[in-house]
Amino acid sequence: MISLTESAAQKIESLQKEKADETKRLRIFVEAGGCSGLEYGMSFDMEKDGDNVLESHGVSFLMDATSLAYLDGSIVDFDDGLNGKGFEIKNPNAKTTCGCGRSFN
Repeated sequence: MISLTESAAQKIESLQKEKADETKRLRIFVEAGGCSGLEYGMSFDMEKDGDNVLESHGVSFLMDATSLAYLDGSIVDFDDGLNGKGFEIKNPNAKTTCGCGRSFN
């Protein structure tokens, strides 16, 4: 299971309203790349066959099975403070991470 913090859920809802396309949901995914081998990604997308529809703090989001396997148990946070990084994924399955926080192995 993946969970969102309350601040991440509020930011996702805000972004979805800005785009004025509530037919799309946030997709959280993992893809090859980054300095550690894999990197996190997020985008608004339509649901596809085989997607897992997850929910946290009243916000539903999409994940494919492969990404869910890499991110199971993760927490998605959002920090917009002075030194905030924006969205951050705290992944207990990552063996190594990059300083940017977007890449892992």
